[in-house]
Amino acid sequence: MTIKAVIFDLDGTLLNTLEDIVNSLNTILARHNYPQHSVDDYRFLVGYGMRELVRKALPDGEATDESIDRLFPEFMEHYGKNWNILTHPYEGIDTLLDAITAHGIKLAILSNKADPFTKVCAEVLLNTWHFDVVMGHHSAIAHKPAPEGALLVAQMLGVEPAEILYVGDSGVDMLTATRAGMFPLGVLWGFRPESELLEYGAKMVVQKPEEIIALLTSSSTN
Repeated sequence: MTIKAVIFDLDGTLLNTLEDIVNSLNTILARHNYPQHSVDDYRFLVGYGMRELVRKALPDGEATDESIDRLFPEFMEHYGKNWNILTHPYEGIDTLLDAITAHGIKLAILSNKADPFTKVCAEVLLNTWHFDVVMGHHSAIAHKPAPEGALLVAQMLGVEPAEILYVGDSGVDMLTATRAGMFPLGVLWGFRPESELLEYGAKMVVQKPEEIIALLTSSSTN
């Protein structure tokens, strides 16, 4: 495989964002006298978009449009003020991004996180590296695992999907990559287990970022 670009998921792949998300949404749930969730619970709630996260966090029978419409703006406001308290890049991400840059491979981010939050995360915590495209969810594209966002990123990069390595930590990411005709690579330092990644089409699963560097080196010699 010749790799000309790498598309990364954000949450659970480049950045450990979970605790700030948990703290913000649990604050809003408590404000409205709804049960809160543990960090481990949230590992399986996140990944489908921020509005969908609110829906999944509400108790059965309470996830009505009216309830979501009430809680979602409060969550977004609270998270907007508190997203960067505990959020940080995973260990080894800096070395991985350095290696990708050194190989002359294009970099992109595609997230189901709202587009403004995706961009500010990259600007504040990943500004050492140049990303050719940074895209979160917005009204013009469907949430992952719909392939439209990934294909749009490929078009913006000027790279064929078959030459793109798609890196993520969830079944949503693996399904997105597969549907878009990209190489799905799952990471185990994020939010979801290996079994989910393989079930949804991961062609390779890695435990540490340096394993991806080895793949890039192999690609460049082919």
